[in-house]
Amino acid sequence: MAENIGQAEEKLVYQKPRLITDNTMHYCPGCSHGVVHKLIAEVIEEMGLEELAVGVSPVGCSVLAYDYIDIDWVEAAHGRAPAIATALKRLSPQKLVFTYQGDGDLAAIGTGETIHACNRGENIAIIFINNAIYGMTGGQMAPTTLVGMKTSTTPEGRIPALHGFPVKIADMLAHLNGVCYITRQSVHKPAAVRQAKKAIRKAFENSMNNKGTSFVEIVATCNSGWKLSPVAANQWMEEHMHEAYPLGDIKNE
Repeated sequence: MAENIGQAEEKLVYQKPRLITDNTMHYCPGCSHGVVHKLIAEVIEEMGLEELAVGVSPVGCSVLAYDYIDIDWVEAAHGRAPAIATALKRLSPQKLVFTYQGDGDLAAIGTGETIHACNRGENIAIIFINNAIYGMTGGQMAPTTLVGMKTSTTPEGRIPALHGFPVKIADMLAHLNGVCYITRQSVHKPAAVRQAKKAIRKAFENSMNNKGTSFVEIVATCNSGWKLSPVAANQWMEEHMHEAYPLGDIKNE
């Protein structure tokens, strides 16, 4: 009897999202991608959109996202995810359509597609992982690399007179009328993870309610590219990345 009472009082605190597959992730230990994948899967499940969700995954570290979240996916050419998402949402407006992109994909080769999809106010959500480096191809400088930050192509640090300044793409997009929601979050600690999940849910709700484009930037770590341990990478991100890319809502209409 006492044993049954004890069992009845047990409460589920955490479980693996149903949509996360059993495939072994290729991300480096400590990478932020896995956490964001989990949040996306949880939100889709909680919204009951498993059969309506379509993700668009282009080139970069996230190229294999379709292996880890069990929904429909379309793979896009490098930088073209917002264009593909535009077509998907216009052809199937009842669907939840989102892109999942890194800084090299979205803010470099895909700048044009990003800006024009946002300017048109396409009813899609864009998830943007900003780790300030090209993680997949060897740690080269990205458009988002900080001033003074060393990479494999800037061994003496990013120099504005030579390389230009970091691109703050979220701030740029805030001036476009087609964008209804822009926020910058992170997943480096539990409270931040909860805020990031709320932001992803709001972006998905906006998409389903045809409010325009939602843009969720996740300031992330790349401990392999940064040559730091996972713990040290989180500390470095808080000390440097969050100063250049402050967290919080940038636009919320």
